[in-house]
Amino acid sequence: MKRQRPSHKKKIILGLTGGLGSGKTYVAKIFKSYTAQVIDADSIAHKIIRPGKKTYKRVVKSFGRQILNKDKTINRSWLARIIFSDKKLLFRLNRIIHPEIIRIIKTKIKTASKQIIIIDAPLLIEAGLEKMVDKIIVVAATKENQINRLLARRHLNRADIKRRINAQISLAKKVRMADFVIDNNGSKADTTKQVGIIRRKLWKNLI
Repeated sequence: MKRQRPSHKKKIILGLTGGLGSGKTYVAKIFKSYTAQVIDADSIAHKIIRPGKKTYKRVVKSFGRQILNKDKTINRSWLARIIFSDKKLLFRLNRIIHPEIIRIIKTKIKTASKQIIIIDAPLLIEAGLEKMVDKIIVVAATKENQINRLLARRHLNRADIKRRINAQISLAKKVRMADFVIDNNGSKADTTKQVGIIRRKLWKNLI
């Protein structure tokens, strides 16, 4: 079924997504260097669960005070271990935080000064954000590359990483929904070149 995308006069909203360890953050930085405005959904998610925030209170009420550090901040690593071991708990958390993330993203889009807006969201499709964008860009990498990259920079073991990757929509499904796919299994130079091609195709529509 063809996706219905909104129309934005002299403005393009792009959804950037990909699996954990796919290199999505690197691609977002390249787009930002091309003067695009990047809205980072992960950053928003971290901010709304800080102490005192409405979403923080709802998360603590739902999961209990055992998820808190001594300073009352949410222990994100501990919470992640819980939710990625139980799909029902993951669904519960997403049901709490996604509406607020979407609300903030909509506000940022309305106030954006740039013509190109990138919504950088690993759960772009899972959260329903694809309905807000003109084009979807998927950053793809093999599962083994994803795992190796995450092992190199996170305090996670292979089993934990696989659980987190498997909790997301499959890469194959994301690729089927994509307007553009960036193969990030090669060098940074190759990835940058692919981003440049997409940029030229999209930016020309604003001239």
